[in-house]
Amino acid sequence: MLGEDSYLAREGICRALEEADDIELVATCGDLDSLRTAIDDAAPDVVLADIRMPPTGTDEGIELALELRTTRPNVGVVILSQYAEPLYAMRLLEGSSNRRAYLLKERVQDRDELTRAVRAVADGRSVIDPKIVEGLLAARRRREDSRLDALTAREQEVLALVAEGCSNGAISKRLVITKRAVERHVNSIFVKLDLGDSEDVSRRVKAALLYLAGQTG
Repeated sequence: MLGEDSYLAREGICRALEEADDIELVATCGDLDSLRTAIDDAAPDVVLADIRMPPTGTDEGIELALELRTTRPNVGVVILSQYAEPLYAMRLLEGSSNRRAYLLKERVQDRDELTRAVRAVADGRSVIDPKIVEGLLAARRRREDSRLDALTAREQEVLALVAEGCSNGAISKRLVITKRAVERHVNSIFVKLDLGDSEDVSRRVKAALLYLAGQTG
């Protein structure tokens, strides 16, 4: 289900989703109220929502995602935004990062990126736009007390992919290294950053983002 008030953006997203054989678009809405009603009627697996929609054009998408965490916890939410603002992404993950994704609208031009996010949240995982991760990394590096300095260049690459929501297998393919090597890097990262050793992908995403945002330790 899609909530997007821009006609052009809505058409582009619809075309991208319709090309995916395993994704069925059940409804499109242009404002928060109609989107809420459609969700109640159709009970979708995943909702794609613009971060700003009528009636106020502020942060309706984020508010909806937080509401659904309580009312329909099994519904995944992909937030589409033109704002590379880490605070929006952090707010989206309040309470839990399961079944949540934050993508910049420019990703809509890449059908594979969009459909990957839809499938990920449907499976209970998380996806954060790489530009958000890059911004958090840059801000964290500027802190004099940053423990990121203890990470090797390869470990920082792995951490960025962890924060995007990538599994160890996906990181292995992206960096062209063995899965065992990825496991070693991940274990080393979480030891150095004092973030624990959880193998749950969503917890790993949240832990990484919280650290990068300077909200841990």
